[in-house]
Parts: sequence; structure tokens; C-alpha cells
Amino acid sequence: MSTRVNHHKITPALVKSLSDLSMAIGKTSIEPGLKHLIDIRVSQLNGCTFCLDMHAKEAKIAGERELRIYHLSVWRESPLFSARERAALTFAEALTHITAEGVSDEVYRCVAEHFSETEIAELNFVVVAINAWNRLGITSRMAPGSLDAAYGLNKANLE
Repeated sequence: MSTRVNHHKITPALVKSLSDLSMAIGKTSIEPGLKHLIDIRVSQLNGCTFCLDMHAKEAKIAGERELRIYHLSVWRESPLFSARERAALTFAEALTHITAEGVSDEVYRCVAEHFSETEIAELNFVVVAINAWNRLGITSRMAPGSLDAAYGLNKANLE
């Protein structure tokens, strides 16, 4: 698989803006571990191998248990996720695969049971950002692991 357009070189100001959004999201009240789970799950849904690779490594470096990373594709059946994490993953999936109904009242009620209004808004931005990055990664066909050294992801020891 070869890289197509390199967004970092062709549109650096736009990439910086998206990077700034991602940095701002990192300063919200959403716990980093939950953000990692969302980034991984949405990347799985979208089929972005670059982002899936990167976020799985980031999660491991941050202390996430490997078994939970492996179970993300079957999180509904897995006993390894809390009710709060399940609500966030349900919300993330609904926002990633938007139906004609949008985010259903049922999904919104579920997320509202575990998150404040501010946290729901912040979760929304977490999902928006990873979906944007996924679309750039899918279009460019960036090779998984190609930026590991630059981002310090080699220390994940996942190969």
C-alpha cells in the first residue's frame, strides 16, 4: 500500500488546526484512557489502519491492558468494560455511523446517565476529531507504524 496525498506537507495549516483541536481535547475532563478506547474503536469502525495502530500503541504506553484493547471489537460481549465506558462507546459508534435517525433518544439517555452535559459535548469532540483523522489516514493510506519513532510509539513494544 503506497501513500497518496501527504496532508502534512500539502496542507500544513489545516493539519495544525486539527492537531490543535486534538491537543485541546486532551485537556478536557474526558479521562485519557476512555479517549484511547474511543480512538481505537472508531478507527476500527472506519478501517483506518494507521490510526488504529497508533492509538493502540498510545493506549498501551499509557497503561491500558492489552486484553481490553483486544476486546474492543467485541466490547458489547466483553465483561472488561464499565457502564461508563459502554455508554461512551455506544455514543461513539452512533456518531460514527450516523443513521437517518441521528443519535437516538435511547443512546442519548444512555450516555446522559453516565456523563454531564459538558462531558457529552467533550465526548462529541473526541469522536469528531478521530473521525476526521481517520478520513485523512484512509485517504492518504499512511503506513501503520510509519511515524512510531517521531511519536515515541516504539516503546509500546507492539509489532
